[in-house]
Order: sequence, then C-alpha cells, then structure tokens
Amino acid sequence: MQSYLDFEKPLAEIEGKAEELRAMARANEEMDVEREASALDQKAHALLASLYKDLTPWRKCQVARHPERPHSSDYIKALFTEYTPLAGDRGFGEDSAVLGGLARLNDRPVVVLGHEKGRDTQGRLEHNFGMARPEGYRKAVRLMDLADRFGLPVIAFVDTPGAYPGKGAEERGQSEAIARSTEKCLSLGVPMVSVIIGEGGSGGAVALASGDRVAMLEHSVYSVISPEGCASILWKSADKMREAAEALKLTAHDLAQLGVIDRIIDEPTGGAQRDREATMQSVSENITDMLAELDKLSRKELIRARRGRFLRMGAKGLG
Repeated sequence: MQSYLDFEKPLAEIEGKAEELRAMARANEEMDVEREASALDQKAHALLASLYKDLTPWRKCQVARHPERPHSSDYIKALFTEYTPLAGDRGFGEDSAVLGGLARLNDRPVVVLGHEKGRDTQGRLEHNFGMARPEGYRKAVRLMDLADRFGLPVIAFVDTPGAYPGKGAEERGQSEAIARSTEKCLSLGVPMVSVIIGEGGSGGAVALASGDRVAMLEHSVYSVISPEGCASILWKSADKMREAAEALKLTAHDLAQLGVIDRIIDEPTGGAQRDREATMQSVSENITDMLAELDKLSRKELIRARRGRFLRMGAKGLG
C-alpha cells in the first residue's frame, strides 16, 4: 500500500478513487470503469508533477525521510553482485547501522559501505534507525583499510539523521571514531564515491561522505543538523522547522551551488520511491561515470585532489 506525505493528501484521494473503481470492476466483471479510472490516473499524474515541480526545502526533508524510499540495503541488492558482508570492528562489536562488505559493480571488485535505517519496526530497532555507534565507524575504517590494501574502489551510501548520541556511544569515543573515519576517507589511495540517498545528517554523514566525488539524489538532504534540531536551538521551538530548513541550505541544488557536492542524480517524478528501478539505474550509471573519472588519477593525485577539494570549501571570499 502506497504511503503518502502530508502535502500529497490530494493525490492520495485521486489515486484512491481510481483504485476503488478498479476494485469494483474486479468484483463485478460486467462493470467497465477503465475510462473513468484512466481519467483519474491522468489527473493524478498531472497533480504529482505539479507537487514535485518546485518542492520547498522542508518538503524535500519529508521526501528524503519517506518510509518507502530505497535504503542502502536496496541499492546493494540491486546494483552489486557477489556481495559478501563483513561485520565487526575487531575491537568492541558489530553495529548494524552501518552495512559493508566486498562486492562487484559491473563485475569490478569494490568495497561498499552504507548506513541502513531498517524498513519495519523490528528492522529499525535492529539498525538503530541508521544512527551509527563508534563500532560502526570503526568497522567502516577497517573496510576502507582493506580496500586501500587491495586497490579496491570504495562506494558509500549515506542515509542517516546523524550519529547515535547515547551515553554508551559517547563512552566508547563517538567523536574520535567519526574523526578517524573522516580521516581515513581523506587519506585513501583508491577512488571513493559517496552518494547521499536520503538524509545526510551532521558528522555521522561526513564520516562516509568525504570522498573524491559526492553525489546527491535530487530529493535528498545534507546538513550539519536537522531542521527540527536547528529550530529548537535558534527559535526554542521545533515548530520553526520550515524556516530552519530554508536557512540551512540543505537541498541538493543549494549544495551544488556552494560546491559541497559534485553532481545531482535526478529522481523519477514523485521521488525515488515511485520508481525504484529507474532510480537504481540512474544511480548505477552515475557511480560508473564518477569511477571512470577517478580511474585516470594516480594514488598521489587522488589524495591531493581530495584533500584540496575539502580544504577549498568555505574559503571563497575570505580575506
């Protein structure tokens, strides 16, 4: 059953009526409702295009968090073959909020990483809603070390509201683990491509998004804090989240203009959840293109260019 966001309620009514007509026809084969149902389909398609033509930053946040939006596990299953998951940080334990392992992309051996939020209640609890603990980032460092040792490109899918802020995580060195993961991204001698597929929240996202190329899906978001968190700090009320979303410049188009990301990956009308197959194909093609660009660079050139890319951010206009 399709899930609808708040601003999609008018669309839900139209699509619901079309489905009701078709359900009546299935129950009574003598009824011919296809003409009326097709008219409703056309109306729904036009409304969907209108709703998604110029989304506000807050609505982008809602789409990025859509419960049916593809997760890292979906991309891994669709785009890679021979995926062999690797678990544990070899220090404390396993963190299911970060997936990772060896795989093949178009028959090319790679290391793949990704935040995973989980699909249902049990899955969300198992994956801690995509909020990684220190052991998750230390596992990522271990796998990036493996990639560097064997000359394998790293592909990372970013989808997290942020690193887990719990007491246990802080006791085990959360900030240090995030810093080490970010440092490892910057020092890799192999190509690294990061794709923000949903939410990119704070340092928890940066720890896997400090690659040679950073791409964002059209309706994903990437910011230092969530709009709700920003509103609670600045306006002392989470109700100001819409204003906060505007101020944070968290959309793909904003970040492309600021030079924070390298490319925007188009989504089907209505978002990635409306046509997963088309989204997966687009993501695969863009990752392949970015890897082809990076294959031309030597180890030293990759490290120099990657570090220079991040050092230049925010420097424009400084006296």
